[in-house]
Amino acid sequence: MAKESAQGYVDDPRNDSVLVYVDGEFVPRNEAKVSVFDSGFVLGDGVWEGLRLVRGRLLALDDHLDRLYEGAGAIRMDIGLDRDALTGVVRETLARNGMDDGVHIRLMITRGRKKTVNQDPRFVLGRPTIVVVAEYKRPRPETKEKGLTLFTSTFRCSGPDVFDLRLNSHSRLNLIQALIQAIDAGADEALMLDPHGFVASCNSTNFFIVRRGELWTSTGRYNFKGITRRKVLDLVRADGGPVRETDFTLAETYSADEAFVTGTLGGITPVTRIDGRPVGDGRPGAYTRALAARYEAYITGEAAS
Repeated sequence: MAKESAQGYVDDPRNDSVLVYVDGEFVPRNEAKVSVFDSGFVLGDGVWEGLRLVRGRLLALDDHLDRLYEGAGAIRMDIGLDRDALTGVVRETLARNGMDDGVHIRLMITRGRKKTVNQDPRFVLGRPTIVVVAEYKRPRPETKEKGLTLFTSTFRCSGPDVFDLRLNSHSRLNLIQALIQAIDAGADEALMLDPHGFVASCNSTNFFIVRRGELWTSTGRYNFKGITRRKVLDLVRADGGPVRETDFTLAETYSADEAFVTGTLGGITPVTRIDGRPVGDGRPGAYTRALAARYEAYITGEAAS
């Protein structure tokens, strides 16, 4: 398993015995299955959310549900459960596993089992497929200390007229292709540009740079609707720090003082090399460290409340 991936985590033997929710049943993880005719398997037709459990609290739950139901509505998929009922499914999964802290949850909903393997949603039989996988996951501390290396992919982030990344769809092949390019180049994560050549995001995380004390990130037109991204921007603005959501180039990225990525599992993770070039002095910078501590204090406080 990749050790420095933005999606990397500390192995935990408790995950071997977790129960997975699959359409109303709780089954051992090695017995969790969906049909080969399921829309998600056939076409990646579905939406998902990654949630984090800290001290018994599901962080930013309303934000995640907003994005999930917005995405389902955009693809004309009726989840079949209201927000309270769906939250109850997640909480029951946690309760069955005796989980109260340090947990990452993947909530996945597809259009359901199909009569035959084709694109047409009218061939779906019955209701959507709902799966909840809850696992003990913590970011690898050595990754936070060392920082990630990025490689700029030739695959671009797409606009909403081609493929809207803000839907959080199961269909992620272009992002996987970008990551494979990065891995083949010896990097941990792919940096991706938008259709106009400006920096957009990474393949699984949102991307930030720091220049002369200012925090820069993309406009958001061509990248994930990152919940952690927005929380970080809100925290910096609340503290009076300068923020730019703007178009910026690879040249401006190469000359940045610091860089980092954000995501649900990892929170804030430093980036120390891009395309073989060191970012700043090649070590996690003071701004990133301070902001990461501020964010951890925020989520701990949110959990406590």
